[in-house]
Amino acid sequence: MQHPAVPDLSHTHTRPIHWVATATAVAAVVALSSVLQPDAATAAQSADKTAPAPRSAPAQIAPPDPAGVAFPLECGPVKAVVQKKASGDLDGDGRPETVAVVHCDAPMGTPPDGVYVLTRSTDGGKARVVATLVDPKERRTATELAVRDGVVRATLLGYSSTDVPSCCPDVTDDVKWQWKNGAFVSDTPSQARTV
Repeated sequence: MQHPAVPDLSHTHTRPIHWVATATAVAAVVALSSVLQPDAATAAQSADKTAPAPRSAPAQIAPPDPAGVAFPLECGPVKAVVQKKASGDLDGDGRPETVAVVHCDAPMGTPPDGVYVLTRSTDGGKARVVATLVDPKERRTATELAVRDGVVRATLLGYSSTDVPSCCPDVTDDVKWQWKNGAFVSDTPSQARTV
């Protein structure tokens, strides 16, 4: 009988008990790692008696809330309703403003919208209207409103003439306003889309 050049490696053949032992060991490591967690990471270094105390970030300033604001709308016996609102820092002063789409709560029809910019004083006083972007006398309806990177964007529905019924606006404009030189400047495309 000839002996093989390689020793018998019968212990290298896997059996089901090997898989059970491996699975049990892996499960134990996973369970233990979920129990033993490191401390929460922080960007601050450990306290040093000679180091100055860290300064906290300024508190987040809440944007003006349009609830309770007296909008320049003539609604008669019904009240003004805020249909949409969006907030952001429009003038770069570090405090957010709110842009509100408001119309009269008419029981019938589609009342025109007014688009207003609200701010509050530096002492956190009551919100107030500081600019009118769309006057309700223009007979426009705002279907979209967004504030991004200091720019107000809106999609406005309107009418090509006074003969078009109020129920059926036939013109759509994508408009944006930006604070420049102390006023909101409109950047309206030269061509309005017909609906």
